[in-house]
Amino acid sequence: MMLINTGARYNEAMHIKVSDVDFDRNNLVLRKTKVRAKKGEKKPTPRYIPISSEFAKWLRKQVRKHKLQIDDYFPMLKNPAANIALKSITKQLNIKDWQDYSCHNIRKTFECWLVALGNDGFKVAKHMGHTAQVAMNEYISSDIFTWDDKTKIRQVLGDLYAYNQRI
Repeated sequence: MMLINTGARYNEAMHIKVSDVDFDRNNLVLRKTKVRAKKGEKKPTPRYIPISSEFAKWLRKQVRKHKLQIDDYFPMLKNPAANIALKSITKQLNIKDWQDYSCHNIRKTFECWLVALGNDGFKVAKHMGHTAQVAMNEYISSDIFTWDDKTKIRQVLGDLYAYNQRI
């Protein structure tokens, strides 16, 4: 849920604390982000990203369920365990090339979905912490989604699909 609703890298998502979520404005801050050494960064640059109201409700539910305090991290499996679980699920669902799936695929999916729903590619790249060139070369593919696919994507992303109006 954390990955498909934020587009965060796994390591970024693991470091989200309850205090990083603004439940009133439906956004959160990713404080532990990838350091881009090629760009001369020495320390992570926090990214502020919008989240859907549905995902904010889910996060509130997690706070109550796990009795999380303001400085607690949201519970997540470690990356290797999450990748094993993802491979197991995709295999059970008879998804072609299930062994090639990883948590990073969820990040790529999120980015493709936002662009397929008509969101500005530059804004999406910024959300993901990418340059426009990296986004175009590595993540954003041509729109291969049908109307039914896009309807299902909107159901998963909730009101986040109206992304252009949020930033």
